[in-house]
Amino acid sequence: MVLGVVAVAAAATAAVSAAAAAAADVAVRTPLDVPATKSALAIRAPLNAMVRAGTRLVVAGQRGHVLYSDDGVAWAQAEVPVSADLTALHFATPKLGWAVGHEGVVLHTSDGGATWQRQLDGRAIGALLAPAGGAAADAGTDKALLDVWFENEKDGWAVGAFNLILRTEDGGARWTAWSERSDNPKGMHLYAIRPAGGTLFIVGEQGLVLKLDRQKQRFTAVPLPYQGTLFGVVGDERLTLVYGLRGNAWRSTDGGASWTKAETGVAAGLSSALLRADGTLLLASQAGHLLRSSDHGASFSRVEQRAAAPTFAVAEAAGGAIALAGIGGVRIQPLKPAP
Repeated sequence: MVLGVVAVAAAATAAVSAAAAAAADVAVRTPLDVPATKSALAIRAPLNAMVRAGTRLVVAGQRGHVLYSDDGVAWAQAEVPVSADLTALHFATPKLGWAVGHEGVVLHTSDGGATWQRQLDGRAIGALLAPAGGAAADAGTDKALLDVWFENEKDGWAVGAFNLILRTEDGGARWTAWSERSDNPKGMHLYAIRPAGGTLFIVGEQGLVLKLDRQKQRFTAVPLPYQGTLFGVVGDERLTLVYGLRGNAWRSTDGGASWTKAETGVAAGLSSALLRADGTLLLASQAGHLLRSSDHGASFSRVEQRAAAPTFAVAEAAGGAIALAGIGGVRIQPLKPAP
């Protein structure tokens, strides 16, 4: 009888120990250790980023969800090795693309967004930043990346919180820290990196605008007559348009040497932009506005929508329509010719 009691006690102790060990294992697991969960509702969850890769639309959002569609109607969920929130996408070709997000995640696809592989995360970024020190190096393992852009299949950039700037010259196999090569002494968050005005711009908090000086291999500060946060930059060889809080958009046609305010007519945060092949410029807002400019960003007018909703990303869709992603998934919006 005593032996039976001892055996029961031992079994109970073992069960408690096993449960504690399992709990400890769960406690140390992070979104970097857990693949994105497949869900039929993923396309309805908030989506932070969207791009057109060839004829395909690819979107990304919370909990590592990436989805793709070849017609804008039927969506398939991609295989993603992490469940960290994803913030930005960019494709250098219809097949080769990158996604970035929280936990310092950099993901790569070579099949048009159907499957993704991890190239970098916050653990590895910490080691990259340690020699340089600074705010980004002290920010812990969650080094949020907020945008990514590739010039071609090899040369690319990723930017994020606390002046985090990363550079690759081999398609993401290796990354180097560029945080010390920027005029951002306060370590402001960097929200977007895109080519405009014949060079490469970064925008961020408190009206921060940085411009790549290729000769000096440094991002230099560009004065802007606005001190509010900027969420994006768009342009071409002639135009640079930066945009952000409270409907603010500022336009330059001389590479950032001078700026004029673009009257958008809205007071909501401007979250995404698209410069179309015909020169039409579109701006989308966090309140659901869609704005159009037919004069290279000098003036904007509202586009009537069938079902407006908070928008975080805009991309081309089939047949000349526009795809809008944000709260509630993706909406396809036909565009009538400008009056």
